[in-house]
Amino acid sequence: MNDLARLPQMIAAQDWAGAAHLLRRVAAHPGAPAQVHYNLAKVLEAQGEGAQMLPWLHRAVQRDPSYALAWFEIGRAEIAAGDLSAAAVAFARAWALDPRDDDAVRNLMRVALRLGDWAQARQAARALPQSDAEALAARYRCACELGEAAEDLRARLLADPQIRPVALKALTRVAKGSLPLRLG
Repeated sequence: MNDLARLPQMIAAQDWAGAAHLLRRVAAHPGAPAQVHYNLAKVLEAQGEGAQMLPWLHRAVQRDPSYALAWFEIGRAEIAAGDLSAAAVAFARAWALDPRDDDAVRNLMRVALRLGDWAQARQAARALPQSDAEALAARYRCACELGEAAEDLRARLLADPQIRPVALKALTRVAKGSLPLRLG
């Protein structure tokens, strides 16, 4: 594993082929750490071979199930592969392992919205700052979809002219055929 000393220079030089070759060789050793598999996945992505990331990321979390960064990248790779359910599981795991990872929470919220998992989307949206326009819109949308009172959330969305496009998108998503505003 001493071969890894050359890896930073390869990455700095963007020698992705060389870095991939080196990391594959080290990853072939039974005791290779999770970081080797993770780094190989990231090098493959940089090389334009993102479709090959998932097996290496899964090997990383098999070696270290608490590797939050690898879980996050699994979520990204699953979105690219079109498996939103698997992406939601991965982002939820990344968030559980690193509760301060707003990117994991935001991606979980977005995927849950796309899946129509209103409870999970709301839970993630509530974990983001109250001032976050996207999270506010998600909380509003979830409340509407769950049949809950949402007047206060709608009023907050409409009160800030800076987030008007986000507000209008959320309002029309839950409008169910009628515009929830009076124009004019």
